[in-house]
Amino acid sequence: MIGLIAIKRDVQINIREKLTIKESKKEDIINELLKKVEEVVIVSTCNRTEIYLNHSLDKDKVIKEIFKISDWDTELLSYIFYREGRDVYKHLFEVACGYHSKIMGEDQILGQVKEAHNYSAKLKGAGGELGRLFQEAVTCGKKFRKEANLFEIPVSAVSIAVNSLIKRECKKVMVIGYGEIGKLTIKYLLSHKIKDIYLVLRDSKKAEELNGVNILNFKEKSKYINDMDAVVSCTSAPHVVISRNNIDEKGKDIIIYDMAVPRDVDEDLINIDRVKVFNIDEISKIEDDNRSLRVQRMNSYRYIIEKYIKEYDEWIKLRKLSPTIRNLKDNGKKISEKRILTFEHKSKSQEDLALAKMLINSTSDSYVNRAIEVLKEEWLKDGGEECLRIIRKIFLEEK
Repeated sequence: MIGLIAIKRDVQINIREKLTIKESKKEDIINELLKKVEEVVIVSTCNRTEIYLNHSLDKDKVIKEIFKISDWDTELLSYIFYREGRDVYKHLFEVACGYHSKIMGEDQILGQVKEAHNYSAKLKGAGGELGRLFQEAVTCGKKFRKEANLFEIPVSAVSIAVNSLIKRECKKVMVIGYGEIGKLTIKYLLSHKIKDIYLVLRDSKKAEELNGVNILNFKEKSKYINDMDAVVSCTSAPHVVISRNNIDEKGKDIIIYDMAVPRDVDEDLINIDRVKVFNIDEISKIEDDNRSLRVQRMNSYRYIIEKYIKEYDEWIKLRKLSPTIRNLKDNGKKISEKRILTFEHKSKSQEDLALAKMLINSTSDSYVNRAIEVLKEEWLKDGGEECLRIIRKIFLEEK
């Protein structure tokens, strides 16, 4: 059974950060879960923590195992939901197309879904029905964006944050962290001709070839941060990286965009008058001129999602026929080989033998393939079991 355990929609950030999965712990958690279930994929972003599973446990058991292995407080149970079967397919396809993002239709989620699948696949955690579901979700997401031409109205939390600081005429900008979000932030800042950009990271080698950016280590951060107009913080640290001690009480106004979950910024900073902090939830609420256009465009192409759900649903149903289909093909091959051997004993011509092989094999394949085609058609209807019984009786039962 394909199942999903995830944080409910619109749960506040102070709760979401307690239900996150640290990047450093992800591999261990997947490996531990794979001792209990068949497949696992974890989609963990600033907006969501979603654990997809292929399992045979009951609902309460699988939730208990996830909370235990993830070291989550069971008092937070009311903030998660569990789904299974077709409801999971629908949810994942919608996620890949951008329907469940804080900023509807945002650009980054499709890549995050693909990365989550690839990560789990490397750990042998997504090689069956769940792996196929994620492959189809990524394909669906790509087609959805292409057909809906969403590239014409691109948006992400990063682009909204950068557009916001530009509208506020920020000239000096510090970016803390150089993961996926940090790289996008630098890209957008450079494209908008921001000249004073300071990038803070632990390993300066990661940005050696980056032109037009001042590279700082974490120890140097405090020397420069008070002179900034804006700061974009996007690390994966489990702790605060901008503390009250980093910011002077007096000075020019600073806007801080905290893109991280758990948050990078000390909550106590709101008590400093010159500092304005936007967390990831608040960033998603900043006015976005293209919001209504995106929603309208996306809803016009929702049929693509329904198509992929139907196709995956049919694939799951037909997968149960795989043993029978293999047996049909194997049996057809055995019968052909017997007929060919009989002909070979009686034939004196190699040319006749080659022709006979071709004709016998093609005849066998024709009947077997037609039987498989009819079986699949009926299996997706109400008469599948009866059709399977008849096909087995005709083609597989010993006489």
